[in-house]
Amino acid sequence: MKRTNPHQPSPRRWWYAAVLVCWAASLPNAHSQNLVPNGGFEETDSCTFGLGLGALHHWYSAYFTPDHLQSCQPYGTANGLPLNNFTYQHPFEGNSCAGVFTYDGQTGNEWREWLMVPLLDTLVPGQTYYCSFRANAAFGGNQNWLASNNLGMHFTAYDRQWIWGDPYPAALNQAHILCPQILSDTVGWTLVSGSFMADSAYIYLMVGNFFSNALTDTLHFASNLQVSRLYSYTLVDAVCVSPEPGGCELSQSVEEMEGAEPFVYPNPATDALVIGNAAGSDAVVLDMLGRRVWNGRVGHDRLSVDVGNWARGAYVLQVHVAQGVQIVEFVLAE
Repeated sequence: MKRTNPHQPSPRRWWYAAVLVCWAASLPNAHSQNLVPNGGFEETDSCTFGLGLGALHHWYSAYFTPDHLQSCQPYGTANGLPLNNFTYQHPFEGNSCAGVFTYDGQTGNEWREWLMVPLLDTLVPGQTYYCSFRANAAFGGNQNWLASNNLGMHFTAYDRQWIWGDPYPAALNQAHILCPQILSDTVGWTLVSGSFMADSAYIYLMVGNFFSNALTDTLHFASNLQVSRLYSYTLVDAVCVSPEPGGCELSQSVEEMEGAEPFVYPNPATDALVIGNAAGSDAVVLDMLGRRVWNGRVGHDRLSVDVGNWARGAYVLQVHVAQGVQIVEFVLAE
């Protein structure tokens, strides 16, 4: 059984960003020019029993201990497929997938699990990359009775390998590719995809929920839950990053992606408001009397603004882009 404090130690080891879309589909995944080694989590030295990443090639932990789930395990074992400690699910493709804790609703701590992998080639600043992966919400098992949002991909130029005993990393509150909707499909595999323009020579990719509890929304799968089961655990498969538009499976065309509009979430908001899809743009927030209450430049695809001390009510966000000004309305609630 996986421990309540996620889980057994293992010694191994974001200019313009994306349209971020979640779409349940069952099309085959394209892997041409995929810069992610072992994107389907198939390559391993052995069929390793137990939680953690075992002998999985290339991938390692950037926070706590993600799991390598394998069909080669006996039915019902801790890291087996389709039945394991967390859910019943077949992999999207092949015989394996990975699993990560994405929200801790039991203790209120910021516990997460982040997967990390070195890319096969360094990303070129100014070049657009197309990304995707499949996700499935774990349901049942020993403790997973919540669905959560904000599962995404974060690129970095620095290795963040986490080893048991290391300090817990702070929430990044940003991602290059993000699913802002709650991933609640426990049957099918949800496609998370998007594109972004690299602003640095990124070498590594991480997958997980990089947002704090305050910026993460959840959904209870059932009522009258035991307190000890308020966790969200998500399966991940078919991870892809490509410099070619056809290199990864995308839920929208490239033209649709490039025409994406800014958005905010959550809406209504209380303490923090995230401005998305506005990287490189100047932004202004006005109250309903037209008074400016905030302005700034959105340096990354996801900018978190502290709105806890703002008056409750309706506001207008103006994002200044080359084509003019785009408007997003939002509300602050108690």
